[in-house]
Amino acid sequence: MTSTLDDVDTEKPVHQERFERPTPAGPRQVLRDLSGASVAGGVVGLVFSATGPIAVILSAGTHGGLSSAQLASWVFGVFFLNGILTAIASWVYRQPLAFFWTIPGTVVVGASLNHLSWPEVLGAFVVTALLILAIGLTGWVRTIMAALPMPIVMAMVAGVFLRFGLDLVTATGSDVSVALPMIAVFALLSAIPRAGRLVPPILGALAAGALAVGASGRFALDSTGWLAQPMLQTPEFSWRAITELVVPLAITVLVVQNGQGTAVLKQAGHNPPTNVAAVLCGLWSLPAAAVGAVSTCLTGPTNALLVASTERSRQYTAGIVCGLGAIVVGMFAPAFVSSMLATPPAFIAVLGGLAMLRALQGAFVTAFSTNFTLGALLAFLVTVSGVSPLNINSAFWGLLAGVLVALALERQDFTPRNP
Repeated sequence: MTSTLDDVDTEKPVHQERFERPTPAGPRQVLRDLSGASVAGGVVGLVFSATGPIAVILSAGTHGGLSSAQLASWVFGVFFLNGILTAIASWVYRQPLAFFWTIPGTVVVGASLNHLSWPEVLGAFVVTALLILAIGLTGWVRTIMAALPMPIVMAMVAGVFLRFGLDLVTATGSDVSVALPMIAVFALLSAIPRAGRLVPPILGALAAGALAVGASGRFALDSTGWLAQPMLQTPEFSWRAITELVVPLAITVLVVQNGQGTAVLKQAGHNPPTNVAAVLCGLWSLPAAAVGAVSTCLTGPTNALLVASTERSRQYTAGIVCGLGAIVVGMFAPAFVSSMLATPPAFIAVLGGLAMLRALQGAFVTAFSTNFTLGALLAFLVTVSGVSPLNINSAFWGLLAGVLVALALERQDFTPRNP
C-alpha cells in the first residue's frame, strides 16, 4: 500500500503531538477489548511479517555473504526488539502501531554488501538511527515528507524492488516444481477474496512451497540451535558507508515506510503520532544495530492487516497480540533462519518475490500515475542501472537525479494544486 503526502499528519500541530500525554488502557480494559477477531488479526499480521519479509532479509543477506549466525541475529533484532516496541506502543496509544523494519532499506543494504564490509554497514545503521532520532525530536518529519516528491521517492523504491520481481521470474524458470505450486496457490487465494481472508495468499504460497520442497526431498536442515543467540557486533564508521547508506535508509524509514504506516492508520480513523513514531524508530534502531538488524520503522502492510481485524476501538489489542507474537518469533530466530536456508534457493526467491509483488506494483503506480513523471523515470533508470560513482549505491544517485531533473524540467509540479 502506498501513501500520498496529503494523507500524512495534517491535523495536529507538531508541538501538540510531540508532548501529548497518551492514556494507556488498564489491564481489565485490555482484556475486555481483546476478542477472537483481534487475536486472529494480530496473528495474521505476524504471519505476514514472518514469511515473505523474512525471505527478503535472507535473500539480501545471503547475496551479501552473511553467515547464518549473522542472519539469525538480524532476525532476532527485527522481531524481538520491535515486538516489544509494537506491544508497548499499541497499548500506550490505544491504536495498532506495528513497528518492524524497513524492507526497501534491507534491499539497499543487500546491494551495498557487495563492496562494503558488514561492520561498515553496522556503522551506517548507527548513524541512520541518530539521524532519524534527531529529525523526530526537531519535529521536521512532515517538512521532510513534503519536500521530497513522493513519485520520485517511489520510483527509486521501484528500482530497488525490481530485482525481487526478476528473481521471481528467474526462479520459476529454473525450478518449476517448487515455484509453480507456490505461484498457483498465491494467485488462487488472491483471486478469491473470501479464501484470501481465511488464508493470506503469502501464507498459502509458503505452505504450498513447503509441501513441494518436502515432496522433492530437498530439505536439508542443519543441526544448529533453535533458541536465539544474538551477536553483539562492533560497528565501523567509514565515510563511504555513511554517504552511501544513511540518506537512503533514513528516507525509506521516514518517508516510505512511516509514510505508508501513517496513511494506513489515518484512513482507518486513527491519529498516529508521526513525530513520536520517528523518535521511537531512531531510539529502537540503536540496539537493533548492535545485533546486526536494519532500521526500525512504522510498517504499512502489517498495520493494514491489524486495522482490518475488528472494530476500531479494539484494534489496538491486535497490535499487542502481534507484538507479543513477534517477541516469540525473535526468541526462536535460528529455527526460522535454519528452516528457510534448508530449502532450495528458488523457494526463498519465489516467496520473497511474491511478498514484494504488491509493493512493487504500488511503487510503480505512485511513481508514474500523477506528476513528476520525468524525474521519476530518471530516478528509476539510475537506480536500476546499478551505477555507483564514489562507491555510493545507485539508489542514492537515482533519488538525487530524479529530484534534480524535476527541479530543472518539472518545476510546475512543485506548485500546490487546489483540489
